[in-house]
Amino acid sequence: MIPPLRIGSNQFGIHLPLSIALILIAVVFGWIQPEKVCAQIGAPIEEDPDKPWLIEADEVGYDQATEQYIARGNVTIRKMDVNLSADYVEFDHKAMRAVAVGDVVMYTGEDILIGNSIDIDLATQTGTIYQGSLFIKESHFYIKGDKLQKTGKDSYAAESATISSCDSLSPAWKITGRKLNVRLEGYGTVRHGMLWARNVPVLYSPFLAFPTKRKRQTGFLPPQFGSSSRNGFFYIQPFFWAINESSDATFFWHHLPDRGEKVGGEYRYILNDGSKGSLMFDFLEDSQIDDGQPENTNQWGFSDIDGIRPNNDRYWFRMKADQSLPYDFSAKLDLDIVSDQDYLVEFETGETGFEWTNAYFEETFGRGLDDFNERIRRNQLNIRKGWDKFDLNATALWYDDVLTRRQSEVDQTLQSLPVINFNGTRQPLLVEPLYFDLDTEYIHYYREDGDTLQRTDLNPRLYLPLRFRNYFSFEPSLGLRETLYYQDRIETPSTDEERFAHREIFDFRADFLTEFFNVFRLDFAGIDRIKHNIRPQVVYSYTPRVDQDDLPAFDDTDRIGEQNSVNYSLTTSLTSRSARQIPEAAKKDPAEEGEGEEVKPEYDYQEFLRLRLDQTYDIKAALDDRPRPFSTVNARLDFIPFRYLSFEGTASFDPYESELVEHNTAMTLSDVRGDRFLLEHRFTKDSSESIYFDGRLKIIDQLFAFGAYEQNLLDNVRIQSSLGGSYTAQCWSFDLRYIDEVTDRRYEFVITLHGLGQFRRGFMGRVVESPLNIL
Repeated sequence: MIPPLRIGSNQFGIHLPLSIALILIAVVFGWIQPEKVCAQIGAPIEEDPDKPWLIEADEVGYDQATEQYIARGNVTIRKMDVNLSADYVEFDHKAMRAVAVGDVVMYTGEDILIGNSIDIDLATQTGTIYQGSLFIKESHFYIKGDKLQKTGKDSYAAESATISSCDSLSPAWKITGRKLNVRLEGYGTVRHGMLWARNVPVLYSPFLAFPTKRKRQTGFLPPQFGSSSRNGFFYIQPFFWAINESSDATFFWHHLPDRGEKVGGEYRYILNDGSKGSLMFDFLEDSQIDDGQPENTNQWGFSDIDGIRPNNDRYWFRMKADQSLPYDFSAKLDLDIVSDQDYLVEFETGETGFEWTNAYFEETFGRGLDDFNERIRRNQLNIRKGWDKFDLNATALWYDDVLTRRQSEVDQTLQSLPVINFNGTRQPLLVEPLYFDLDTEYIHYYREDGDTLQRTDLNPRLYLPLRFRNYFSFEPSLGLRETLYYQDRIETPSTDEERFAHREIFDFRADFLTEFFNVFRLDFAGIDRIKHNIRPQVVYSYTPRVDQDDLPAFDDTDRIGEQNSVNYSLTTSLTSRSARQIPEAAKKDPAEEGEGEEVKPEYDYQEFLRLRLDQTYDIKAALDDRPRPFSTVNARLDFIPFRYLSFEGTASFDPYESELVEHNTAMTLSDVRGDRFLLEHRFTKDSSESIYFDGRLKIIDQLFAFGAYEQNLLDNVRIQSSLGGSYTAQCWSFDLRYIDEVTDRRYEFVITLHGLGQFRRGFMGRVVESPLNIL
């Protein structure tokens, strides 16, 4: 092999005209850009006009008769991220045509184009790759065809095409078709497409489409379909609209033959880190109602929900938005308006249902919705301004009582329009060692029918923190409270003087805290130290009795009870220290350390046990000769004896009855393989007792089994159980799940073809005699 030829230089005496050399390289490789060859590329191909193209071959020459450059034998042409290799390459610089023959392999970034030969018209950027295949690394996609045609700058066509994301020569799944068209940054289509599982055809379609784009693009999304005993067969077809770089929308058509046509939409936008929003709306003209007749309530209503549902118009509008405002103000908007009390129960699951919406809002905005079975929905607008030590919040809060709005002429739902809070964090007062904090609130309580109220509440607090060396700390504090009332509207006749009221009250608190600890040396499982910490604490609280019977009563702030009590608690913890395990690759060479420089070891600390006990003694109750001044003894335990085992629990013990009145305990066990098991027991005396278990077991690397079970031990009723499995191969996965609840049984399975998306089938319905019948 001759040494590499540097195009653009006169190396080795081979005089290639510089202009022809540049044209050759530009036209042969200029059209090979990663965003044109593949649907997704991690980074664009690097280009540098100052760097030459390198040609390596056993023989390189120029044919004067045909005016073609010819390279033979182990030909490699490369520049940075582009590399073309073949047995034979020739270039006609006048016709702008390049031909490569024999084991052709072209790398463009991380993507590979392979064929027996390539014939390219460089002027039109079209050509043909014979017996070719295209591998897209980012999406792990293979496209093969007897004849791959480059039909444009970023488009391909193929005859007798095969599509798959499987690496095997005998793929687990593939799609074949007579005619393939692919437009990068768009979609691919296959005519007379057939989906194969190994060598078995499973699905035929005269037309199939699949995404091949890096960017969001307008188009139809995969549909969802299933069956329900309540709603019959259903079909959901979403359509995605990429409006621009900062906003998009999705529209849904939900076909319910037994109920009607449900339509909906979602709009999402993001302007910057502090400004984003999402609004969603669904509407159904329901052909069925719950008018209170037993058969209609049983079939179309919910017997455990208050009220009937006589309306046909059913809808749900929800929105959340965050917005940055001038002068460091910020705003948050939450809207949740539903047509009736049954809607969210009926449409709890699914892509436009409550569970999906609530999870999306939690993930995107950090705040969710009221429970799906809550008929009073909260809507609010909050404007906030923060400083280093102070915080201002103004909130308009509207509670929408669905049942009252639809079916009652009187609405006494209490609204807060607005609530303004100005708070100060704990900070030094002008004269040390005093500290103070501040809580102030103005609220306007409004209702459509009934009394309304304006209230201003000021509550500063003074602290005197004292510390006696390292023995203990003592902190007395005094809270002062001034509350002003004005009743805008009173249903009963009253004078102006009766509309005004005020209240003054104080409270005193004294907090005593000390701490003991000891460090024990040991050598066990890599642990060399354990620190034992004990924190006793006593808090005395006093609030005098103040007559408040003549004051308006709208919430708990209007009735502050007398208090004279002592709360005492004990918190103990164990923290281990172990030398940090540093990977061999990260260890420093001693030669790199400075001479005489001591290398300090690094440690990991783990609090593996924490136990807290507390109880309150009511001095006022004891002085009033009430028989039970002591509260329950409350305990909380967190214990992690090993990395993959943890216990946690809470309990309340009644000292007079000498019994537990409430406890919740849980154990979690996991391992490095990915197995995980959770066992939980919950108990409340004379109220509820249940046990819950869920687990995930790795059978082999590709196969997991999972299940859950919850039992009401008090009534001996199973609450729910589920069982399923998940198998994941290199290019596909399969999930199967059975869920059995008190009022519902569902069978669901999901087949995911990696690179193409999911084919879903779900069976949902109420309890039937033989659940297999709905299959």
